[in-house]
Amino acid sequence: MTPEAALAEIRALADPERAAGAAAYHKASRPYLGVSVPEITALTKTWRGGLDVPGRTALADALWRTDIHEARVAAAKLLTQARIRDDGEVWRLIASWVPDFDAWAIADHACDAGERRLVADPSRLDEVEGWTTSPHMWTRRAALVITLPWTKQNHPTPQYLAIRDRVLGWAARYADDRDWFIQKAIAWWLRDLSKHAPDRVRAFLAEHGSRLKPFARKEAGKHL
Repeated sequence: MTPEAALAEIRALADPERAAGAAAYHKASRPYLGVSVPEITALTKTWRGGLDVPGRTALADALWRTDIHEARVAAAKLLTQARIRDDGEVWRLIASWVPDFDAWAIADHACDAGERRLVADPSRLDEVEGWTTSPHMWTRRAALVITLPWTKQNHPTPQYLAIRDRVLGWAARYADDRDWFIQKAIAWWLRDLSKHAPDRVRAFLAEHGSRLKPFARKEAGKHL
């Protein structure tokens, strides 16, 4: 599957009316084709079946570089896979995309792919921690979105708990950041964690909740 052929398959599903709506909704200046996420997912599932890991990585890289919304979503979907042998190049590509983030949808699809690479090798969290001090808001936000797997266990191991507390430390440092997307990301992390560790979220809110915006504090405690 060449990048040109892949892009032609995406374009064949284009819907100009839906593209106009997507451009207005996402508010990022790039081409939109109006292809739905389920349609893109179906395409990438087919492409993955005929490509090895280097081939998928190369195709994802080429699609990302087009700066077309749906092509970037497809790039992320190509690499969203739990088990990838020798995934170093995959992780490096996903991490290289982070400075390009400028809208939540593409960022979240890319972080979804990146989550699996972090779970496969948690030592990569050292790199992610560097994102927390970036002047680029979307990079700072990505540090929380890409670590969402550490909100989900009911019976965490000591290593899991250490990582969870490490990320909560990042969230605490973010609490004074007034950007809506950062506040939303903190709330998202806490809300998901509250389903499995409500007491830990209560403790966080007791210590740091007064520094959050009211909507974020409310969202964080939604399931408490």
